[in-house]
Amino acid sequence: MDHPDRLLFVVDPTRKAGLGFEIVVGHYNEDLSWLKEKSAECCIYSKGGPDNAPAPPFRFTSLPNIGREGHTFLYHIVNNFDTLADVTLFVQGRIDDHVDLTLSEMKERALETSPGQVTTYPFRELELFDHWEGIPWEQYPCWKRWSSMESQKMKDTPLQLFQEYVSLTERVPVAVGFAPGAIFAVRKETIEQHSKAFYARLLDKMFLGEMAHVNPETGHYMERFWLAMFNPKEYVQWEVSDIADSRRNPAGQLAKGHWYRTPTGSAIDLGAIRRGEEVDIGKPMSPISALASSPSIRSGSDTGLSIMTDDEKLEEK
Repeated sequence: MDHPDRLLFVVDPTRKAGLGFEIVVGHYNEDLSWLKEKSAECCIYSKGGPDNAPAPPFRFTSLPNIGREGHTFLYHIVNNFDTLADVTLFVQGRIDDHVDLTLSEMKERALETSPGQVTTYPFRELELFDHWEGIPWEQYPCWKRWSSMESQKMKDTPLQLFQEYVSLTERVPVAVGFAPGAIFAVRKETIEQHSKAFYARLLDKMFLGEMAHVNPETGHYMERFWLAMFNPKEYVQWEVSDIADSRRNPAGQLAKGHWYRTPTGSAIDLGAIRRGEEVDIGKPMSPISALASSPSIRSGSDTGLSIMTDDEKLEEK
């Protein structure tokens, strides 16, 4: 059941007609039986080696076990840039800890995605990221599953990476909204607002070279950058005062400035237990809390979706 205040999606058959569709799957050793009904539409990248390779009817491409799902998704974009499906649904090998819809329901919603929109899925809400100097893992016992793993640290801060490789500006965001688990659908046009070189550069910096590790710190950063990269107008809060009037945006997601903030000190990831009912587990971000937890704010206008080429943005820097 959807949360009571989530907007309903109205299905328009004429809008979906003729759209090519693909499911990009980042796999390690997960049971993929939930994908079997749409195996022909799956592009699976498996990182678990021969012992964990998907069995027929699944076709798959083997990749080295590096970079988490961020490496997988960027690899797909770079290597298929000229043949992207009209709509791509990006998922991990297991999603039932993040999504409570059937695969058919997910596809239906994906095909309703407009250019510029990023479709995410309940039950997980959009969350807030504003740790621009680095994630203080020790403050979040609920994330111990990841913080206890051996990790490859990145010398650049999330802010440096976001400015140089994602936003291509020197502006300092207050916060960005992200979908936990990086499960989302986008149109080809949304991906194509950036060049193939843009994604190749991002892939190289975040997941290759010294960051070619099973659990690079950059994998967690990329999870938090996807939505902001595709639609900064909706998912980047540039100013403290830039808060949406409504709690939810037209897509039914928590709107700008209302994203859920994971509380420090909690051993339970409260965002992972919201099934079937609306539970107000996080307060909307207030201007005071945003200002207190963020680096100095630089002024500037919100350009929204990119209308300049990436080369023009780099020149502007």
